[in-house]
Amino acid sequence: MTDLLVLQGVHTHIGAYHILHGVELAVPEGQVTMLLGRNGAGKTTTLRTIMGLWAASQGSLRFQGRQIGGPGGQLATPDIAQRGIAYVPESMGIFADLTVKENLLLAARAARREEDLDKARLDWLFGLFPALHKFWLYPAGKLSGGQKQMLAVARAIIEPRALLLIDEPSKGLAPAIINNLVAAFSELKRQRTTILLVEQNFMMAKALGDRVAVMDDGRVVHAGPMAELAEDEALQHKLLGLSLGAHQ
Repeated sequence: MTDLLVLQGVHTHIGAYHILHGVELAVPEGQVTMLLGRNGAGKTTTLRTIMGLWAASQGSLRFQGRQIGGPGGQLATPDIAQRGIAYVPESMGIFADLTVKENLLLAARAARREEDLDKARLDWLFGLFPALHKFWLYPAGKLSGGQKQMLAVARAIIEPRALLLIDEPSKGLAPAIINNLVAAFSELKRQRTTILLVEQNFMMAKALGDRVAVMDDGRVVHAGPMAELAEDEALQHKLLGLSLGAHQ
């Protein structure tokens, strides 16, 4: 099993605040790695550091064996994206005044007009998220919260990516929409898409995760198979302060 992304001893400062304290994280290729932890543990900061939105002050971040972050090797965010990493932030990052079509065209770097989009891939996306087809010419700002999240994910996968970073996609969504997202991520997983997924919905984490890393106070304090954490309620309480079983 090859690690597609490796963080070693990563520290991140934001102004006067020291947020990440030596993060060690490996993301295996072709698997879904869940990044769990209490609020404020450093999960979002980790994703943003990977994308170069915040620069690591110490340590190294290597993607496909090449350094993308850390002192002496920090790439700019556009260059990191060009390597094949897509990021879906918790804020979704869509353009509210543009239509669904225009949002996807902007994300498809090789396309300038609808006719340039890969029709087979677009049809595949519509299969994952039928609402995007229905609201193709609607302004994205008029979509529901769940539909906006679908669009945000679709923007990340409109072209094949080597790695997806997704931050709390189910937050605030209705159960039916969450089920739709789980089905879409399951299809990506079936295709062996590499995903690093921050999620507070533990049943979603259990359903999708191959591996898990748990953060606390800016460090990874546990890493291993997701199935082992899902079966160990004592460890869940110790690391997360709750039980997956309580969410069944």
